[in-house]
Amino acid sequence: MQVTETLAEGLKREFTILVPAADIAAQVDERLTALGTTVKVPGFRPGKVPMTMLRQRYGRSVMGEVLEQVVETSSAKALEERGLRPAMMPKIKVTQFDEGADLEYSMSLEVIPEITPVDFATLELERPVADVTDKEIEDALDRLKQRYKRFEPITEARPAANGDSVLIDFEGKIDGVPFEGGKGEGYGLELGSNTFIPGFEEQLLGINAGETRDIKVAFPADYPSAEVAGKDAVFTVTATEIRTAVEQVVDDAFATSVGAESAEKLREAVRGEIEREFANASRMRLKRALLDKLAETHDFEVPAGMVEAEFEGIWKRVEEARGRGVTDPDMEGKSDDEQKTEYRAIATRRVRLGLLLAEVGRINQIRVSEDELRRAAIREATRYPGQERAVIEYFQKNRDAMESLKAPVLEEKVVDFILDIAKLTDKSMTPAELFEEPAAD
Repeated sequence: MQVTETLAEGLKREFTILVPAADIAAQVDERLTALGTTVKVPGFRPGKVPMTMLRQRYGRSVMGEVLEQVVETSSAKALEERGLRPAMMPKIKVTQFDEGADLEYSMSLEVIPEITPVDFATLELERPVADVTDKEIEDALDRLKQRYKRFEPITEARPAANGDSVLIDFEGKIDGVPFEGGKGEGYGLELGSNTFIPGFEEQLLGINAGETRDIKVAFPADYPSAEVAGKDAVFTVTATEIRTAVEQVVDDAFATSVGAESAEKLREAVRGEIEREFANASRMRLKRALLDKLAETHDFEVPAGMVEAEFEGIWKRVEEARGRGVTDPDMEGKSDDEQKTEYRAIATRRVRLGLLLAEVGRINQIRVSEDELRRAAIREATRYPGQERAVIEYFQKNRDAMESLKAPVLEEKVVDFILDIAKLTDKSMTPAELFEEPAAD
């Protein structure tokens, strides 16, 4: 194999690689010989098929396989001999090949830059800390009471008011035609909960049991069902019963109804959940501060191809959001060119930090175990209530999908590694301050 470097500019490398025809022919013969021991050809016993016949029948397909393998192994060897790590898949172009002649191809790529991490012991960071107070616990219990609110039929007839639950039968029509999902019976709707189409609940205020009303609404343009999105509809609604909310008390009976052993155990569980929320928020803010510090202390050239791929992913999401009518407030009034400039800077930062964290992981031999991958799959499955088993089975059957979980797990392990070395100082703050969105960088 003959390798000639034709370009070495920054992180860009180009090579011309020539593989002698004799090497290719030897591999083709080796493959055909191995094939001859297994194929069945009428008139010949396995292993006794003449090479000329094997070449005639299978030579073309075997040649294709050999060329693919030769390019793969020779390009990998060329990079390994020069100690080069490609940032992305190299681009291969066959420039010359005829059967019986040498193979010549070009390989162009960008390499991962030399990265020298700073001494992490010199990094000084503040870790935000907030105490769980009785107020947070009581507020959480109030939300729990709202979530498990109980309603009882009113004892004296009166019109429905905000906070009441109205039992309704309804049927919706668009241009006089019923549509799928627009009909229901015995549905309990809490007025003021904003769980129905905008404007629906307000038009039921003051309705009496047994009364029927026509409710006119407009489905939002981004409504999940394309059949009705952006269209006007009329619902014929009959109130069959009006119920009023019952004051909830956090006692043992209430605790049991929500799955706790007692009121005391419920409070302990609520405190533990809030502590976990505070710890997660603290971790997120600390990680963001660390990434900002790493961005400030490291400046090295990044592969343009990786930046472009990252930018294209960001810009695609921006355009998808626009299609849903969602825009970034920070980009208001800016032209596409101005926005692209800013998003490209974000892409550059992400690539640089990603390469840095990967290099720290490589240098310090930080790995992701199979158990850690399985736990990551389970955490991912919890994001899909009711479909957990299907999601876990999907990851178990798709190795590529399981491997896709490795990068975020490795990133968190590397972040933990750096934080263990950095100088951390606890900074007390209120829960409101802890969950406050930091100012944009």
